[in-house]
Amino acid sequence: MTVFKLIAKKISPEQLFMGSVLLVNGGNYLYNLLLGRLLGPAAFADAALLITLLLVLSFLGMTFQLATAKFAVLFSDKSWEAFQQLMYRWALSFGIIIGVLFFASSKVLMNIFQTESDIMFKTFAVGVPLYFVMSVNRGKYQGNQAFHKLSVTYQTEMWSRLLLTLVLLWLVPLPPPFLVAFGIVLSFVFGLVPFNFKWKSIITTITLSEEKRKQVFKFVLLTAFYELTQIIINNSDILLVKHYFEAVDAGLYASLALIGRVVYFVAWMFVMLLLPAVVQKQKDGEATAPILFRYVGYIGILSLSIVLLCSLFPHFIINIMFGKAYMSMAPLLWKYALATSLFAISNIFAYYFLSLDKYVPVLLSGIFGLSQIGMIVFFHTSLDMVVYVQIMAMLTLLVAQLIYFLNKHM
Repeated sequence: MTVFKLIAKKISPEQLFMGSVLLVNGGNYLYNLLLGRLLGPAAFADAALLITLLLVLSFLGMTFQLATAKFAVLFSDKSWEAFQQLMYRWALSFGIIIGVLFFASSKVLMNIFQTESDIMFKTFAVGVPLYFVMSVNRGKYQGNQAFHKLSVTYQTEMWSRLLLTLVLLWLVPLPPPFLVAFGIVLSFVFGLVPFNFKWKSIITTITLSEEKRKQVFKFVLLTAFYELTQIIINNSDILLVKHYFEAVDAGLYASLALIGRVVYFVAWMFVMLLLPAVVQKQKDGEATAPILFRYVGYIGILSLSIVLLCSLFPHFIINIMFGKAYMSMAPLLWKYALATSLFAISNIFAYYFLSLDKYVPVLLSGIFGLSQIGMIVFFHTSLDMVVYVQIMAMLTLLVAQLIYFLNKHM
């Protein structure tokens, strides 16, 4: 016990959170890999579609999480109480609207993505409101830098999804896509832990001043736009491949994407630490650029390492993770990892400027996200072409972000 106490004292909350995020990412990868091996390429295509929808949901939820984190630093006392109430109301209302729309359009989604049933979309829709409430909860912990509680909520969501989904697939004789969707919804319930919000406080209205309300609305709106660009850039390729290619090819591409995105998922950890730190530095009148340089350096080293590993050992990596059935994707692995790395680095710049209320990088991401969709729509003769298009789009985006940064700091 003494040894553990000494270790705990030497580990900072930030380091604890980083370790937790690495564990969560590892668990999520294990979840994806087990699904890929259990279901095979064709059936995995539907499961991967649900995982992609979960990522889309996570980006939308990030709007509420980042806004809550930012104003947790800036607001206090009654303003903070009023702000919390406002965010919970917005999150719950938005979640219900999105869930209802998703449920109502399940037949359309079934036809677009060539699935056998719409039940997996309806099941997924039920859990949407919970996810947005959970996002506000996480934003409170992030903004207050209560990283131990923030770590717990990610751990409970990940482990419950992993374990419950596997149990359902092994024991329940129902279609796998439905079981995967049901496992995802159950994980949202566990992701609410720890939850210290009292629902009755929504009834008693605490008014936020008009000036602060406008400030919040502006940030939420612009963050929502940026998260939309994240959805477009990070998920449009999988959705378009699912639409344009056969089920087996879509499943193969999904495995490639899940491996290649490891850079982005780890980079997300630094975004969680970056935003409250930058906002606090700006509030205190201190320089913020050194924080950006530190995290860009971390992501740059990580990206280079992963791209090199994917280039040198593609067959070994794919065989270990998904098996021989997915081996045809080996030549594309390092190229997809390169595209994701470029996006991860440019993403750090965008979140940095978003923290400082500078929104040109948000607009740039939107422009290049839409250009990526357009290029894939016109150039999708092969999976190779889809990957090359993304490399071009993300390289151009990173160059544009660098030019903007230099223009602001020179």
